[in-house]
Amino acid sequence: MEKTKSSSGTFYTYNKKETVPIVFIHGVGLTYEIWQPQLDYFKNYTTLSYDILGHGNTPLEKNQISFDDFSDQLIDLLDELKINKIHLVGFSIGSLIARNFAIRFKSRLQSLTLLCSIFKRSEEQQKIVNDRFAQAKRDLKLSKQALKRWFTDKYLEENPDTYEKITSILSANNMLNFLKVYELFVFHRNDEKFEDIKTNTLVMTGEHDNGSTVEMSEKLCEVISNSELKIIKNGKHLCSIEYANEVNLALKEFIEKCQN
Repeated sequence: MEKTKSSSGTFYTYNKKETVPIVFIHGVGLTYEIWQPQLDYFKNYTTLSYDILGHGNTPLEKNQISFDDFSDQLIDLLDELKINKIHLVGFSIGSLIARNFAIRFKSRLQSLTLLCSIFKRSEEQQKIVNDRFAQAKRDLKLSKQALKRWFTDKYLEENPDTYEKITSILSANNMLNFLKVYELFVFHRNDEKFEDIKTNTLVMTGEHDNGSTVEMSEKLCEVISNSELKIIKNGKHLCSIEYANEVNLALKEFIEKCQN
């Protein structure tokens, strides 16, 4: 699918069928392209994926940004495409955008999926992300070590094309934009009004995701009503690629359950 540019400057891909759209929000430093395994799997469904502010070809013109800006970006895109209800899927920082959207625009959601989300990091976990942020500010480039956290070694060895693709996406980042967005992720306080998330919610993460842990997902399920938990066995952060079959099946079953 080719990318299209919205009137507000968002670049997106839209596969229109006769179903409620599944909308995918990628993580920081990445682009809509990480969702290719899902876009292929759901080719008979309406799907929408897009580059968030400051990523891919989508500009970021503000110096100070908030999660409201990202939700506003999505609602503007949905309104332009005349889309009402959606199944919303957010990965990593995309899940934080999805959480914001679910609170502010709850009437637009048919379902919500939070993939590899965070919740109340420990002091040690917070120090780790603080250090990564400081290193990115100092070096003004992204470390390829991220891929070691996102995929198993075995997968990277057997899939050099994926390694090259993700590395290429990371290398293409505008670092000033990346740092603005990454800062939101690093210093996120998890202070949302979770009681205002009313839609059916799937919380999913990889068994070995050290940044978005199983414990975090379990606690998210405790604070979000009408939620359920799915752990991807052996998965790390980008389990949506490495364990695409398992993620896709879980997502399909959940979405079909939430169709009505």
